[in-house]
Amino acid sequence: MRLILHKLLLAFMHLCFCFSSSIHVDAAHDSLNPGDTFNSSSHQLYSKSRKYFLQFYSVGALDSIFTYLAIQSAYDNTIIWEGNREQSVDWSDAVLSLNFSGVLKIEYPSMKQPIILYSPPQPINNTVATLLDTGNFVLQHLHSNGTNTLLWQSFDYPTHTLIPTMKLGVNHKTGHRWLLFSQLTNVRATPGAFSLEWEPREQELVIRRRGKVCWKSGKLRNNRFENIPEEAQGVLKYSIVSNGDEDTFSFTSTNESHTRWWSLSDSGRLSYNYNERYVARADLCYGYNNTDGGCQRWQDIPKCRIPGDVFTKKNLRNNYQNLTFDNNKNISYSDCEAACWSDCYCNGFAQNFDDGSGCRFYHWNSSKDYIVDGTVSGQDIFLLENKGNIIPHHHGTKRWIWISPVIATTLLILCASILCLAIKKRKQVIQEKKRKEMSLIEHFGNDLNKKNGLKVLDYTLVVAATNEFSSENKLGQGGFGPVYKGTLPTGEEVAIKRLARSSAQGIVEFKNELTLICELQHMNLVQLLGCCIHEEEKILIYEYMPNKSLDFYLFDCTRSKLLDWNKRFSIIQGIAQGLLYLHKYSRLKVIHRDLKASNILLDENMNPKISDFGMARMFTQQDSISNTNRVVGTYGYMSPEYAMEGVFSTKSDVYSLGVLLLEIVSGRKNTSFYDDDHPLNLVGHVWELWKDDKYFELVDPSLNEVFDHEEVQRCIHIGLLCVEHYANDRPTMSDIISILTSKGPIVSLPQKPAFYIQRYNYNENLSSLELCTGSTVEITSSTVEMTTST
Repeated sequence: MRLILHKLLLAFMHLCFCFSSSIHVDAAHDSLNPGDTFNSSSHQLYSKSRKYFLQFYSVGALDSIFTYLAIQSAYDNTIIWEGNREQSVDWSDAVLSLNFSGVLKIEYPSMKQPIILYSPPQPINNTVATLLDTGNFVLQHLHSNGTNTLLWQSFDYPTHTLIPTMKLGVNHKTGHRWLLFSQLTNVRATPGAFSLEWEPREQELVIRRRGKVCWKSGKLRNNRFENIPEEAQGVLKYSIVSNGDEDTFSFTSTNESHTRWWSLSDSGRLSYNYNERYVARADLCYGYNNTDGGCQRWQDIPKCRIPGDVFTKKNLRNNYQNLTFDNNKNISYSDCEAACWSDCYCNGFAQNFDDGSGCRFYHWNSSKDYIVDGTVSGQDIFLLENKGNIIPHHHGTKRWIWISPVIATTLLILCASILCLAIKKRKQVIQEKKRKEMSLIEHFGNDLNKKNGLKVLDYTLVVAATNEFSSENKLGQGGFGPVYKGTLPTGEEVAIKRLARSSAQGIVEFKNELTLICELQHMNLVQLLGCCIHEEEKILIYEYMPNKSLDFYLFDCTRSKLLDWNKRFSIIQGIAQGLLYLHKYSRLKVIHRDLKASNILLDENMNPKISDFGMARMFTQQDSISNTNRVVGTYGYMSPEYAMEGVFSTKSDVYSLGVLLLEIVSGRKNTSFYDDDHPLNLVGHVWELWKDDKYFELVDPSLNEVFDHEEVQRCIHIGLLCVEHYANDRPTMSDIISILTSKGPIVSLPQKPAFYIQRYNYNENLSSLELCTGSTVEITSSTVEMTTST
């Protein structure tokens, strides 16, 4: 019954929508002038030749109605752009307006903050917003000499539809990326799981699901892509631009009376003009499927899945036994499909909510648990079946009953033999590895003696200097071992870092840190004085920092009061100068990879010095990016491309600096915020405050509201720019220094940051910890090492 009501409501809304589409304003009314408003009762704003129109439209199911400002094709009402994907508005009260300062925005009375499409850095009086016959909605500044300057255009912010002359790719000057994002569901315009992107290096189109490539167009030859059907390309002419300014892809139609556009659906289908005509079927690209044109086989296939397994849509009634739910309204069809595929006990799935979000997972033991009955209305369920007739997809058959014990006995004997051989071999490998490492350490120690200015200390001297590594001399615990205070025979106080024997940092990392720091000389980098190598002991001797590390003060309710705003701003500037030196002015470009508060040491004047280069990597100044299958760092500070794909660059350090900067302003750890509905990290909390124009609420209460408001706002702004999702959207260290030292306005506006909401649920047993500003749950960041599949 609920499904029938759903379909009736959609049919009724479609009828109303078609009726409203037949009403329009005069064709000359294609623009908004300063002071003009446009609302749901204004009907449509048509382009000059009436090819496209702009209007507020509503779509939904039962109690889930969503309203968006949309540009649509006058040919068949296809939606080509939405201006408020992230936030639905009220249909009866929503207004699009262009004010006399040049601000283009969407709002309605009950909104806390308007949705800003464009806001100029300085007020602009003479502007006009026009819907062009290309389908592009543009905002221009009209000059007195008759020329125009483009301020903003909808083509720079594609949604889920690509039309002629619209671009995919990247702007190298600004770092801005053009790409399509599918809707979350067929009624919710929120960006969903799939994206269509232009890959300039390989010169091909790709569709990603949650960041992983699932479909490729193949190479472009003779104006045709290998994996796109000919009928989808027949009247199209492709244009590829690759230069210092941009790498982009676009197309035009060779038949003006036959306009084409591509739309990316919530299930991953890339269709043209009509939903049943496909450019790509990324919805079929999962599991073993690498035969459908362009499909990329999934890397992780559970052992319980076999070739021929596919999800088939069925209309079923079931007994509601063995059913589990995922009530997350931010996941949709493809997320349910991926989750069911990876769960060996899942036989099928269905959408949980009327708007197509959430999941229901079915764990049936046999066909008796469900009924296929065409005479009675059931529910659309995507049932996992085997279409290859290779092996029936069941949890066992009688013929395996007598075979199983034989196989088990054979496997047991085989495994025992292999285990014995493996143990013996492992002992030999460990002994050989230890012999080679000891030889390498000895050779390396002799080599260090030849380096000017670097002391190689005797182990007995180090033991005496630390009072035999006593707990009274221990300063703290670093990423790879404890740090002790020591006093050399000359009376000089030093910090002695003793690498743990079980540490992940071996002789390679140790040599890396020594070689690296010897090359670096800057007032905001900690100075290495010497080292000690004795058997398996690897020890570093640094200059002693009497004021310990930044986190010692920053995250303590009492000690944080010693850091007034002037000290904090000076620390921010010092860290930035140190990173700028590493990235640009040192002989070798250095990427630190573990920038965090505990790795910022403070001298007697509270000047910051970046320390702990065990994870750092060196490059020539011509290199800019690298990839590793060994990801090391600290949760909360790692950039998304590094944490998820192992790709790191100077922009990885910029991301860590952004998190650290927000911590310095707030006095809170990145993992110390959450609310009752969605666990947030500090970055997510700052973004919420920024959107609501309440960012001064972030400032550490221990400052007692004594701070420079302009400097604090500038630091928060920079912090949000640094934690942008895509590396190219983040500023360079040169840009950051320029913004920190300048008094002018910051042109770039931050977008929704990466890792905005934590992707796990907190444990119910986790108790709240009372921090300075109230009751919160704090998840301790930890140094991690993991291997990626890249």
